[in-house]
Amino acid sequence: MTEAAAATAEPARRPVRAAAPAGAPEAGVDAAKLQKEILAELTYSVGRTPETASTRDWFVATALAVRDRIVDRWIAEHSGPIPQKRVYYLSLEFLIGRMLFDAMNNLGLIETAREALDGLGVDIDAVREAEPDAALGNGGLGRLAACFMDSMASIGVPAYGYGIRYDHGLFRQGMRDGWQQEYPEDWLSFGNPWEFAHPEVDYPIGFGGFVEQINEGGKPKQIWRPAERVEAVAIDTPVVGWRGRHVNTLRLWSARAPDPISLDAFNRGDYVGALADRVRIESISKVLYPSDETPAGQELRLRQEFFFASASLQDLLRRHIEERGDVRSLPDHVAIQLNDTHPAIAVPELMRQLLDIHGLGWEESWDITVRTFSYTNHTLLPEALESWPVPLMERLLPRHMQIIYLINAYALEAARAKKPSDDALLASISLIDEGNGRRVRMGHLAFTGSHKVNGVSALHTDLMKQTVFRDLHSLHPDRIVNKTNGITFRRWLSQANPEMTKILIDAIGPELLDDPFRLEKLVPLADDTALHERLVAARRRNKETLAKIIAERNDVWVDPDALFDVQIKRIHEYKRQLLNLLETVAIYNAMRAQPMRPWMPRVKIFAGKAAASYRQAKLTIKLANDIARVVNSDPTVRGLLKVAFLPNYNVSLAERIIPAADLSEQISTAGMEASGTGNMKLALNGALTIGTLDGANVEIKEHVGDDNIFIFGLTAQEVEARKRRGFDARAAVESSAMLREVLDSIRSGVFSPDEPGRYRDFVEGLLNNDTFLVTADFDAYFAAQRRVYKLWRDRAAWMRASVLNTANVGWFSSDRTIGEYAKDIWNVTPAEG
Repeated sequence: MTEAAAATAEPARRPVRAAAPAGAPEAGVDAAKLQKEILAELTYSVGRTPETASTRDWFVATALAVRDRIVDRWIAEHSGPIPQKRVYYLSLEFLIGRMLFDAMNNLGLIETAREALDGLGVDIDAVREAEPDAALGNGGLGRLAACFMDSMASIGVPAYGYGIRYDHGLFRQGMRDGWQQEYPEDWLSFGNPWEFAHPEVDYPIGFGGFVEQINEGGKPKQIWRPAERVEAVAIDTPVVGWRGRHVNTLRLWSARAPDPISLDAFNRGDYVGALADRVRIESISKVLYPSDETPAGQELRLRQEFFFASASLQDLLRRHIEERGDVRSLPDHVAIQLNDTHPAIAVPELMRQLLDIHGLGWEESWDITVRTFSYTNHTLLPEALESWPVPLMERLLPRHMQIIYLINAYALEAARAKKPSDDALLASISLIDEGNGRRVRMGHLAFTGSHKVNGVSALHTDLMKQTVFRDLHSLHPDRIVNKTNGITFRRWLSQANPEMTKILIDAIGPELLDDPFRLEKLVPLADDTALHERLVAARRRNKETLAKIIAERNDVWVDPDALFDVQIKRIHEYKRQLLNLLETVAIYNAMRAQPMRPWMPRVKIFAGKAAASYRQAKLTIKLANDIARVVNSDPTVRGLLKVAFLPNYNVSLAERIIPAADLSEQISTAGMEASGTGNMKLALNGALTIGTLDGANVEIKEHVGDDNIFIFGLTAQEVEARKRRGFDARAAVESSAMLREVLDSIRSGVFSPDEPGRYRDFVEGLLNNDTFLVTADFDAYFAAQRRVYKLWRDRAAWMRASVLNTANVGWFSSDRTIGEYAKDIWNVTPAEG
């Protein structure tokens, strides 16, 4: 990047027009002023008149008017004093969803904008719906990154988020005859009014080639000669915190080919071939998570990870040297957080830049690297901990493989010095897995190259020490720490559920939006029947809204007075949507067999996407839709049980489902869910949790109380014990007449009359290898659901539990989580004001 380009790489440090003091409202902010600003944007930026403007045009004009207010603060912040230390959050996903209401909520502009648009004859809710979701993430990990960006800005932690600007985010999920269909997510088809492109800010990213050793000053030096180069181009989005006090930057990288076209090929008449290199190179930022079932798919994923890690490091090193002058002070002024293993290649890349570009020695470079990096682990599943074939790494990143080999050699040497003659330990901690086709263990690399490694719930952190990082933990006993996840409670309360928020403000005051711990003031009001009535009425209106969505998307009418039983999350076997479906079938069978029992009206609501190559998960979606088709059309159940699988789950749909949920399904196999954040959002909105002692469920139970949550099933220790001694699913089924009947009905084709054998292998696979102990927990889950039924019939008791859930989950705010990261991992002091 040129010196001139570097000067414009971010909001310039130059005098700007005076902005309001941090946290203070701008003078003269009223509906009339905002209305004029929106009209000006509509005319001069969108090129429309009010008479010709579409809803989309009004969205863009409103977004630009709001963005202008954010930019004032953004520039003022970047023009101020250089922060003592800055955080760089590296994540392959940022599931930010829609941004208009999020930004307006943080600026306190929602009602002002509503009034301004009403005066123009424009429905703000229609404008809200015109914004596409920025689907730059898959699920919890990406949503967590978005929450953390919001909280870092809210509590004043100076930060950059770094990721990839995917042209197409996670696929758009459609349904064809109950089967998931993947379609391109076209969130950028009409542009993105929130972002600022910086085509002049580009960094070269190399791939392939060879490493040449030269002699420099009598010392050998390694020079990487890449065979191919890609340009990483910066695109920035300002992230405004609560009350607009601080604004941070989300910098996403887009891949650009150095040469847009091969003129030689074009002039030969090979018009397609002339663009082939550009298409191949720019595919790096085309799609989130390309399938890695093929070697080409694996290579593209590795290219993506190195592309954004290298660009981010080049960018932050350039900024650090400009501000501080010496790369050696990096750990004093920079904290880099690796969000999962995807950016782990940044460890050898920083070493390469320190060694080969800045000329530091190995020991000094390694000390800087370890003191700068920290790593968040998100999974205990061995198959989910990334590893890459050594031949692929050697071909694509030859210099980095040299560095990885050397990091490994020094790490094994240090381990042998501590624990001599323990070859099993050396094999366990090695960065190279020799027993599985020689692969680089990226989790081990991230652990070894970081000064702190954190889990995301208390249980998850303890299990990390006992399982995936047991031997590394024995060598570095102070490295692993816990930082339980959190959520941006304002988005998931005041933005997603404004009517409930107003009720809470009336009850305990507006300060709850500044301090989530103020929610505890609800505890003395838990038995207040007047409060119950208002909350029930607000929830019913939310349920009516969701019922309309279900009718529109699924052509199914549901009763808003029924219990809304919700399981919304990525479709995966360990999350056990199957367990929920089996209970659904059990209830359906019982309703038909005993029609005169006083059955409680219930709506089972599912949503989530299955990875395109995950066949078992996609078959689970098909089963859910097959069960829904049979149950919903059976007159014998009289509408008392309905099932709906809502397609294309995203942040915006979550904002509709969560405020309408009565029961939150958090039923993963104990010991396998790192944390969960949907459980926190649902509890905050007053839904009661039915779940296993897994992930953050353990801490939610501690906060809300045993009587206000429905816990069932095996513990993590019991799961591990069952697996060690071998679990016989067939014996479990034989001992449960109800489960046997459920599986027989699915296997025999009751729910697939068009193809009676569709689920035969599915059921046999469960009986032969119940990896996630669905059959072991079925009876306990069924019994827990009966406890749900009993409490639901006592509405005062249910509402008391609901209020106590909302009152006691303020601790799960991501503001608290980020405060802990800042103090215990990053050594950053949040700004005041």
